[in-house]
Amino acid sequence: MGKILKGATAQETHSAILDLIRSSGTVTRVDLAERSGLTGASISRVVKQLLADGLIVETGLGDPTGGKRATLLQFNPRARHAVGISIDTPSTTYVVTDMSGRVIEQLSSRGTGRDAPATAVRRITAELEDLIVKADIEPATLVGVGVALAGRQGGGGLRLLRTDSSKYAWEPFAVRDTLSAAIDHPIVVENDSTCAAIGEFWAGRIPSANDFATVYMATGFGLGLVTNGDVYRGSSSNVGEIGHMVLDVNGPRCWCGGQGCLEALAAPAAVVKRAEGDPSLAGDLALRGRRTAVRSDFAKIARSAAAGDHRCVRLIEESATYLAKALLSITNLLDLDQIILAGPGFSEAGDIYVRVAVAELNRLSFVRAMHPTRVEQSKLGPSAAALGAASMVLHSQLTPHQKSTRALTR
Repeated sequence: MGKILKGATAQETHSAILDLIRSSGTVTRVDLAERSGLTGASISRVVKQLLADGLIVETGLGDPTGGKRATLLQFNPRARHAVGISIDTPSTTYVVTDMSGRVIEQLSSRGTGRDAPATAVRRITAELEDLIVKADIEPATLVGVGVALAGRQGGGGLRLLRTDSSKYAWEPFAVRDTLSAAIDHPIVVENDSTCAAIGEFWAGRIPSANDFATVYMATGFGLGLVTNGDVYRGSSSNVGEIGHMVLDVNGPRCWCGGQGCLEALAAPAAVVKRAEGDPSLAGDLALRGRRTAVRSDFAKIARSAAAGDHRCVRLIEESATYLAKALLSITNLLDLDQIILAGPGFSEAGDIYVRVAVAELNRLSFVRAMHPTRVEQSKLGPSAAALGAASMVLHSQLTPHQKSTRALTR
């Protein structure tokens, strides 16, 4: 970090030191000086200001080292709060978190279904305000609201990939202005896979020096990439469409116009379609077979696979194998040492996806002789996108030294 702070402004320095305290959990001034490359005097000035701002607190003494025991520092979790909302077709998830990313209040309500944004946003706004009141936090400590949605970022005039306009009505680029106008707090609207990645980084106390990827599965697949303590966005903030990586040039058509995409081969809809090809299995699981029931049907298959039903294990392993092939290519391209699987799609049978991916990477990763690539399931649970949306707000407000962080709007 010393090189990063060389020539940094006072705000950037304060931001970077606060981020070091976040990832450390508890840390001494001496540790901060060693890790940052700053002098002890400089660290003392920064810490003094962070204490005065109430962002950190002194919390006891470190282990004895033969001299005076050093004072430990940590986040003051009650200093700031954020709200995260994950808006999805089957459900809407709300969380209120403290500054460390710990959830202090949450709510799950019905999803958007077929509602147009103008209709659903009124309900979402009312539920949001009720939740903030229930959380009983000081209004001055609420720094903003993050909203996680599936789909693309960007401005107007995007060439639409879907013929049905209702399919893109809830993508971030289409609904951002509606949400910003309705929600009476600073707001950031972000892709769900990017939110999930920042949630892992912030709440999971991952150091800025660690680069990693988060794969998020709900209806489809998305990938969030964190490098040098911030998300990598690309030229239009649409990095990570791993679901449209082509794995089979002669494979099935995908709604994006491509052929043989990961999503067309391995997403919940593809797994359910293959299950429906076995009438006995479809009957045993009471699959509903409707487009609106894909997520619930997939959950039934995944639960049965986790319970050991060999027919369902075979279906989930096939999906996991396609995903593992995609992760192998991503790892060979980016030299990743950590991949986290997050989102509701991995809730029931995530262990199978992890097992298959680990085996594939250990067997074929180009860098396997240099280092392993760890694959693990998120510890944030099904609310990873909502928690990540709240973390995105905290990340943008408390660590502005990260240059690509999306600004909140009012």
